[in-house]
Amino acid sequence: MKFALFTITAFLTTNCTNEDITAPPPDVGFIEQPTVERISSEALMDLVQERTFNYFWEFAESNSGLARETSKDNAIGGDGARVVTTGGSGFGIASFPAAVERGWITRSESIERMQKILNFLENCETYHGAFSHWYLGDSGVTRDFSPLDDGADIVETAFLLEGLLIYKQYMSVNDPEELDIRNRITALYDNVEWSFFERGQNVLTWHWSPDNEFAIDLQIQGWNEALLVYVLAAGSNTFPITRETYENGWARNGQMVNGNTYVGTMLPLGVDFGGPLFYSHYSFIGLDPRNLSDQYANYLEQNIAHSLINYEYCRNNPKDFLGYGGDSWGLTASNDYNGYAVHDPLNDIGVITPTAALSSFPYTPDKSMAAMEYFYYNLNDRLWGQYGFYDAFSEEFNYFDDGYLAIDQGPIVAMIENHRTQLLWNLFMQDEQVQKGLDVLGFIY
Repeated sequence: MKFALFTITAFLTTNCTNEDITAPPPDVGFIEQPTVERISSEALMDLVQERTFNYFWEFAESNSGLARETSKDNAIGGDGARVVTTGGSGFGIASFPAAVERGWITRSESIERMQKILNFLENCETYHGAFSHWYLGDSGVTRDFSPLDDGADIVETAFLLEGLLIYKQYMSVNDPEELDIRNRITALYDNVEWSFFERGQNVLTWHWSPDNEFAIDLQIQGWNEALLVYVLAAGSNTFPITRETYENGWARNGQMVNGNTYVGTMLPLGVDFGGPLFYSHYSFIGLDPRNLSDQYANYLEQNIAHSLINYEYCRNNPKDFLGYGGDSWGLTASNDYNGYAVHDPLNDIGVITPTAALSSFPYTPDKSMAAMEYFYYNLNDRLWGQYGFYDAFSEEFNYFDDGYLAIDQGPIVAMIENHRTQLLWNLFMQDEQVQKGLDVLGFIY
């Protein structure tokens, strides 16, 4: 399995073109689908959430308790079974409260798992308090993500903290166990030297390595999935950034504003057609966009617009791919028939990724439900597995992935829960440091 630098979305989105893709020949044979028993919409959401959550529970790496990057043992140079992901783990941890509330696990089981996770995180290799993208779960040693990316990744660190802070707020009982977990999570947050990654430039830099330092030199600039980094950095009690860094670095002094209309919808921020849908998911597992705004955008409007543009593009299907339509849509980063790539309307190779539509439930509930039903009832025997829907598929090229990625699985559980109960949003937005960060950066929420 070939892995691209899927967090470096600016590079991928700009440099992946259709001319770089070699598509497999289409399979023109008709495959009759077996009949799948119909259940209610609520029961289907229950089923999808619980089975997807089990990727993070039953399939977690045994020593660390963290999520494996992939379900494919032979991936990542043969280290697939050992490699755990920090960001993907954060997305899974974010749903621990939902798992308890829905009865999939008990509160005591979640505490026991969290103690294992914290023991690992307190002893694995860190860099100026930040975590790596990948670790070997059996040792806590950094697993290189690329030749230069063998140290800190503050975007993945932010996604890990997002889940931990949600769980911290859920630990509301004043007994020794829950108080200990709250204190340990706070300590991990306080250890991150966010200001170190400014480099005195009023912009945050994504990576740092003890051997390569800032050689990758990728600045974190909007609009993409990384808004949360600036919020957490501004909310730090120990190494905070200023609003000036947000304005100059993330907002690029207003240059992240778009304002153009695509397939009938005006897009407030970001690249043409909005980019891959994970831009509207990762930071908003915790950040509640419903009342969130600043001088640049209302973030519910932003995320709805992004989702609608992606939906309408797939429904219109300008490349005439088999299987695209109003009930089968969603372009984002995922596995595909060439390995891994960022898929969006400007880099569309006929691959639909279930997490794209399903994680958009808070923004496009009816359209996301139609997609869920299509995936489950129409493609069940090829797309539905032990931990929910497989990562990606293409009816055009008869490609159906047979594995899972943590970073795609996690948002499905979390964002469906935010659609249903707003539980994760409510917990995250109660955190005093999150509120501090939003206040420093000038947000209304």
